[in-house]
Amino acid sequence: MATHMIGIREAWLAARLELLQAEKELTRRSDEIARQRQALPWVRIDKDYVFDTDQGTQSLHDLFAGRSQLLVYHFMFGPDWKAGCPSCSMIADGFNGLETHLANHDVMLWAVSRAPLETLQAYKQRMGWRFPWASSGNGDFNFDFNVSFTEEQQRDGLIEYNYDRGGHAMDVTPAPAPVAHFAQECGTDAPGYSRDRPGMSAFVLEDGILYHAYSTYSRGVDGIWGVYPWLDRAPKGRNETGVWWRRHDEYDKL
Repeated sequence: MATHMIGIREAWLAARLELLQAEKELTRRSDEIARQRQALPWVRIDKDYVFDTDQGTQSLHDLFAGRSQLLVYHFMFGPDWKAGCPSCSMIADGFNGLETHLANHDVMLWAVSRAPLETLQAYKQRMGWRFPWASSGNGDFNFDFNVSFTEEQQRDGLIEYNYDRGGHAMDVTPAPAPVAHFAQECGTDAPGYSRDRPGMSAFVLEDGILYHAYSTYSRGVDGIWGVYPWLDRAPKGRNETGVWWRRHDEYDKL
């Protein structure tokens, strides 16, 4: 027997039209926030960052590959981890194909992680991904853009993440169950897992000068987590009671 409210078509249509007005307002608000995001001042980058890529050693400038805009997904994959973060992996499942359209619209999309390039290449092959993925393990990129932290910062409570120092769920002791679970899934411990965080950053190249335009962290990456917009439109919504997702090759075969 159905547990949800049941109604006739006329009642459904009336409720749907009311909801449509709220959806339109949300769309307009989202458009306005996008305009505010794009109006942020650009910050010049003069530091040289070096990455290991499939094409060899490249600079941040090189990652643009002739485009004027660069989007970087800060993929959680520590230097000594056995596998990438399951949450980042589910987000990255949505990059295949998308990166081609972006590249043909003057935007390069890269994932960047601290793990060695050969580790990233093996995991990328396992997952069947095509988007470009660079290792920043030999430089300061992750640390300068506040997605990786040292053991000393962690020990002294000096982690500043999502524009805030302290107060993040990943910094709680003992570690929350999801953090401990994901750490085990990545082949590390909770403190090691927590020294890398998710995020995305946007860069722009104009007149040969490189600028940082935008960064977002934590739930700020929800907008690029492709599964959730679909679940939000499913009849039962997200319907979550805990961590339910896995890497896509780890689900039981249906």
